[in-house]
Amino acid sequence: MVGGLARKRPPRELADNPESWPHAGIDDSAADVVQGIARALEAVLKTQRRSLRQAAAGSGVNRQAIADLIAGRCWPDVATVARLENFLAVPLYPSSGGMPHTHGKRPFRPRASPAQGTTK
Repeated sequence: MVGGLARKRPPRELADNPESWPHAGIDDSAADVVQGIARALEAVLKTQRRSLRQAAAGSGVNRQAIADLIAGRCWPDVATVARLENFLAVPLYPSSGGMPHTHGKRPFRPRASPAQGTTK
């Protein structure tokens, strides 16, 4: 398993008070990042008045995976966070201050694969 035994327990279980997730104190740096993503996702869904179903349909991320991320029951992968950020047009990954976010500057355009018969 990627991350070894550190990811054996869900992030919310690493919080001082799991019942306060995603606003609990937390010492684990990786779980702290997941908590920041969960807080941001929860807030943007509320602000944009989007349901889990709408976020799932628009992002291509499973609705239950979104619910589990918000609840701290899973360790999200990069693809999940990227798809949600792209659909919602906001950064979810907590900023470390060093790298600027570029969301909203250019829309996502999937590249045509060779199987789609692109010609030159």
